[in-house]
Amino acid sequence: MIRISLIVNDVEHQLDILPRHAGTTRRTNQREARCDTPCDKSCAAYDHDMRAAFLAIALWLVAVDAAFAAPVGYAHQLSHSITDSPSPSPDGKRMVYIVVVAGVEQLFVANLDGTKPVQLTRDPYDHEDPAWSPDGARIAYVAMADGGEVIATMDPDGTHVEMLTPKTQKVIHPNWSPDSKKLAYCTDDDLKPPAKNASDIFILDLASRRATKVITGGVNTYPAFSPDGKRFAFRRILGELNSEVFVADIDGSHQKNITNHPAFDGWPSWSPDGSRIAFASNRYSSYEIFTMKPDGSDLQHVANTDGRATAPQWTKDGSTLLFPICHNVALGHDCEIYTAAAR
Repeated sequence: MIRISLIVNDVEHQLDILPRHAGTTRRTNQREARCDTPCDKSCAAYDHDMRAAFLAIALWLVAVDAAFAAPVGYAHQLSHSITDSPSPSPDGKRMVYIVVVAGVEQLFVANLDGTKPVQLTRDPYDHEDPAWSPDGARIAYVAMADGGEVIATMDPDGTHVEMLTPKTQKVIHPNWSPDSKKLAYCTDDDLKPPAKNASDIFILDLASRRATKVITGGVNTYPAFSPDGKRFAFRRILGELNSEVFVADIDGSHQKNITNHPAFDGWPSWSPDGSRIAFASNRYSSYEIFTMKPDGSDLQHVANTDGRATAPQWTKDGSTLLFPICHNVALGHDCEIYTAAAR
């Protein structure tokens, strides 16, 4: 491109100093020439023919230069980052989330706008599915030490870690009851990916440490308490390409499919006032965020997004949803946290 530019500039210079018909002069500060002899028309014709010749030569040189030019190089993305799984604090000021640091999923807290991040964990194992308790006192998560998947809790500053479930059972996706006295969770449905295995939903009473199985039969994940504590939503996989959002009573009875769509619907989250359920779906090709009433009516598409948007979480006032969007890009994987107005 630099060589082509030099050729064009040189031709423009040659046109400026182009010799004129005898007795003519050139106004270098104008596009047109003035002939001082009576033969104005012949001077103009001579000037036009010479300019055309020079232009033809310039275009030929450009073509030759382009033919021998080196191919344009390729820039390859080297760095990738994963910032994932936001869970807002009950006061609406902060959030807990995951950042992959040196290949390990660690927990961070930051202001709700992403400023002032603070790393909470530095263990040599992954930490997943953080969830801030409604009373603000504890953060639940999955501790993946020594190949296990255990529900654990800690203070919001990362201290006083407590393991709550046995190492013999792999469990994921903790979700708090409205009074912060119980945790719902499910057994891992990805023991041998990509195939799915049966997964049950439990409710753990934190005082007695008694876990009660409330949903069984099939692949059941992502339990989410309703704000009144009487029901919960969850995802049930019905086929290789189909999963639905269900709602059930707190004891697992009266299960109802509320999405009823052939796409992959899941990751439900109940709004603070109980009027809507947010969820993710690939019904429009890529995974995007939607909301609906608890009976499945009044479907609303929250935002047009590119990538894989999942696991929406409501802010305290119910006006905003936080969710991660992940992309497979440049032979790597990137995830970032997004926010959108709830509908």
